[in-house]
Amino acid sequence: MLPGVSERTPSAPGSPAELAGALEATGYLPDEGLATAAYLALAMHRPLFLEGEAGVGKTALAHALAQVTGRPLHRLQCYEGLEASQALYDWDFGRQLLHLRAAEAAHANADTESLEASLYDRRFLLARPLLRALEDSPSVLLVDEVDRADDEFEAFLLEVLSDFTISIPELGTVRAETPPLVVLTSNRTREVHDALKRRCLYHWLEHPGFDREVAILRRRLPDVTESLARQVARATAMLRTLDLLKPPGIAEAMDWATALHTLGARELDPDLAARTLGAVLKYREDTERVRALGTGVLTGA
Repeated sequence: MLPGVSERTPSAPGSPAELAGALEATGYLPDEGLATAAYLALAMHRPLFLEGEAGVGKTALAHALAQVTGRPLHRLQCYEGLEASQALYDWDFGRQLLHLRAAEAAHANADTESLEASLYDRRFLLARPLLRALEDSPSVLLVDEVDRADDEFEAFLLEVLSDFTISIPELGTVRAETPPLVVLTSNRTREVHDALKRRCLYHWLEHPGFDREVAILRRRLPDVTESLARQVARATAMLRTLDLLKPPGIAEAMDWATALHTLGARELDPDLAARTLGAVLKYREDTERVRALGTGVLTGA
C-alpha cells in the first residue's frame, strides 16, 4: 500500500431501518427494498449494482451513502471508449519533463538510472477515481452509467472489484485496507455481462409511488406548496404512462416543481403546464405528443 492511505473508520448503521432513517436525514427517501440492499452492501462489503430509468435516484443514493457513512465519494463517469488508464492512473508527462529540465540545469543527470527512477516518483502520478478510492480508504466509489462503457472496460472493472488491488509496476501495489462501498449504476442502454452482476448485489429502482414522490418533493423543495407538489407528482406520473422517448424521473419532477415555484405558482394549471414542459420533457417528440393530447390532461382539466 502506498503512503497516504487514510485509516478512517466508517460509521455503520445497525439495520436497514436505521440506514433508511439516516438516508432520510440527508433528504434521500429510500423504499424498504432499496434500504435493505444498501445495508447489505455495507455489511457484506459487496458492490451494489443499481439499474433503472434515468432520474430515479441511482446516482443520488451514492452521494447520500457517502454523507451517512462520512466517507469521501469518488465518481467514475463511464462513456464509450473509456480506458483503464483514465480510470486508474496516468503519469504527469508535463511535470516529468520539467523535472528532467531541472536536473539538466543542475547538472544532476549524470546518473541516468537514478534520474529515470526519479521520474516515476509518487508525486508525478495522476490518480484517477479507481486508484483514489483505494488510497482514500474507506470510501464510496460510484461507477456511474457502466452500461455506456465497452465490454473490455467491463472485464477490467470486474478484475479490480474482485480483490480491490491495483498494481503499479514502477511503485508497487495499492490495496484498500477497507474495501470501498461500490455503487454501480446502469440506465440499461445495453445489458451488462452476468459476470459483473454476479459480483454485485442487484437492485432495480422503480419510479417512486405517488405518496413517496410527494414526500421527496416536499423534503427537497420545502418552499413549494403541498398542493403544487401533489399536482406535479400526479402530472409526472401521468406523463410516465404515455410511452414517451424519455419518461420523466424524480429529477425532472423536481426541476418542474422548481420552475413552477420560480414563476410564482402555487398550483399547476394547463397554461403553466404548457409553458414549462421544457423542465420535465427533454425531447421534441415527447413535447409534441403531450401538446397534441392537451396539457389539460395533466391537470385534470
